[in-house]
Amino acid sequence: MLAVAAALAVALLAAGGIAAGVKRPLGAEDLWNMKRVGSLDLSPDGKLAAVVVTEYDVEKNKGQGDIWLVPADGSAAKRFTTGETTESSPVWSPCGARLAFVAKRDGEKAQLHVISRDGGEAVSYTGMPLGVSNPKWMPGRSAVLFVSEVLPGYEGKLDSMKAELDRRAERKVTAKATEDRFYRYWDHWLTDGTIPHLFMVDLETKAVTDLTPGWSRYFSESGGIDYDVSPDGKEIVFSALRHGPPYDSLAADVYVMPVGEPGNARCITPENPADDVSPRYSPDGKYILYGMQKILGFYGDRVRLVRYDRRTGGKTVLTPDWDRSPGDWTFSRDGRTIVFTAEDRAMQSIFSIGMNGGPVKEILRGGSNGSARVAPDGRIVYLHNNLSAPNEVHAVKANGKDPRKLSSFNDELLAGIEWGAVENVTFKGFEDADVQMFVLYPPGFDASKKWPLLVLVHGGPHGIFGDEFHFRWNAQAFAAPGYVTAMVNFHGSSSFGQEFTDAITGEHGRKPFVDVMRAADYLVARGFVDEKRMAVAGGSYGGYLASWIGTQTDRFACLVNHAGVFDFLAQTGSDITHGRERSYGSTPWKDLDRVVRWSPAQNMKNYVTPTLVIHGERDYRVPLGNALEVYGMLKERGVPAKLVCFPDENHWVLTPQNSIYWYGEFDGWLRRWIGAGPR
Repeated sequence: MLAVAAALAVALLAAGGIAAGVKRPLGAEDLWNMKRVGSLDLSPDGKLAAVVVTEYDVEKNKGQGDIWLVPADGSAAKRFTTGETTESSPVWSPCGARLAFVAKRDGEKAQLHVISRDGGEAVSYTGMPLGVSNPKWMPGRSAVLFVSEVLPGYEGKLDSMKAELDRRAERKVTAKATEDRFYRYWDHWLTDGTIPHLFMVDLETKAVTDLTPGWSRYFSESGGIDYDVSPDGKEIVFSALRHGPPYDSLAADVYVMPVGEPGNARCITPENPADDVSPRYSPDGKYILYGMQKILGFYGDRVRLVRYDRRTGGKTVLTPDWDRSPGDWTFSRDGRTIVFTAEDRAMQSIFSIGMNGGPVKEILRGGSNGSARVAPDGRIVYLHNNLSAPNEVHAVKANGKDPRKLSSFNDELLAGIEWGAVENVTFKGFEDADVQMFVLYPPGFDASKKWPLLVLVHGGPHGIFGDEFHFRWNAQAFAAPGYVTAMVNFHGSSSFGQEFTDAITGEHGRKPFVDVMRAADYLVARGFVDEKRMAVAGGSYGGYLASWIGTQTDRFACLVNHAGVFDFLAQTGSDITHGRERSYGSTPWKDLDRVVRWSPAQNMKNYVTPTLVIHGERDYRVPLGNALEVYGMLKERGVPAKLVCFPDENHWVLTPQNSIYWYGEFDGWLRRWIGAGPR
């Protein structure tokens, strides 16, 4: 045990060191004082990365994002925009002389702006009644594409549409009426009839053209449009839902459309019943690269990279046997190499593969890496974070050598934090299969003492608690008061292969329950965990698993259920109901017993563990009724329980003051039932 203590002491020093009287443990307020870096786009010459840096004012309870330019040579970053409202989605022009972005400047809706690389005043180019998003430059001409929603019947009549929207805003009737299966998404209703369209604005004349006139269905569940423009500027490719109202299916296909023939879209993936998404043109324009899944309605199915030959129509699967899911793919400047990110063993790494296929090569592993963009010299500029550091801009050579940190937006704040040590552990879970977890030790950890244990279970269920700096569920903030914190990637988690991901289909509680119990066993056996002071907490599916654990054992002193699924029958009221028959093993009208076998609401006989229930009223993914039902049952049974409800939050708690309050309630519940620190 002394050897364990010594090893952890060394790890603690490596995680940032301890300077008595100078550093402090991470708190919830610190998370909102950090600058949040995102939306990276690399200039064509590879010299500047444009990023959005968002800073929050806790007292005002809001944030503001500005565009910064980060030099690839490692010199000091420069604030590029200083508007009083948030700027977002920066994209460089093909020549690199200008930057387009989206901002709210002269109205309540975000509009398209363009600014010179040399600075000066940005020029606004749109006045869309419902705002704009996702801009892209049109190659070979002074024009920018963007997405904006329209009201059917008002296409090409922007002034009339604005008047109609104003009229609707004054209307006293608030009813929502629908006959669609897909009628709400995340935290808002979809019954107002608006549909996203793709537009082009000519920067010389400011003339706006609707490139998808008459389009009458959603392109995606989220409402956005994932699209690209061919290098010659003559064609657009995008993914879109295959079927419109009533949206009995949400499967997506890939479509191509000549720019000169607005509305004349053609599907190039009709043979695949499942999703085809995220199409991108190769630099030479010969190919379209997109992602393909094979299981309809199963978001956890692995994504295969497919190369579509624009001349012949032939398709080649480039990753037929690679047991991971590529994402955010891009190309080397010569078009010979595809660079992408993928979850792999609880981290998000950068990989590459040849344009003609072949072996997948790992370029960079460690932490979570995203927004990878390739410079002309082959270097990759990307965003990196890990469990002990938020996003910063980094660069690495194409062979994975010479990784460098290019920005330092949070260095001063981070230097004052006493970070907990992080350990990557593999233990034997269900049927002795390998299960991975990260263990975070509180600052000042002493393995000779007994500490409370907090087991975190992630949502999804097909996701991970990865080596990632998570602002909403920050493991360092959970560990800081004095809890050994275990982040268990149980059966069903992604990044460990398709078989592992699909291992819980039709029996959501069985294997993950055993995995969590064995994770606790493993840590108790190491001698520093107080077995009488253990808790489990999770959100979404993690909240479900916390409740399921409560129905199966009284081993844990308390539970925290945030936005958790409690009643599988109530989930027929979720915003997305497609794919649930496969997920739950059946439907209530085909085999009710099989559906409720793993539903906590129907298995409450032995539930005695004190539980904190947290939920947002605007959560349409896991409707509020789940929280009210579990809280009501617990109170009726006489089990200690507390309900915290946020009327203005959705599945996530996103505003500064509510978030700080959330962390306070979370920690308060743990202190009440298991106490912080060693004994």
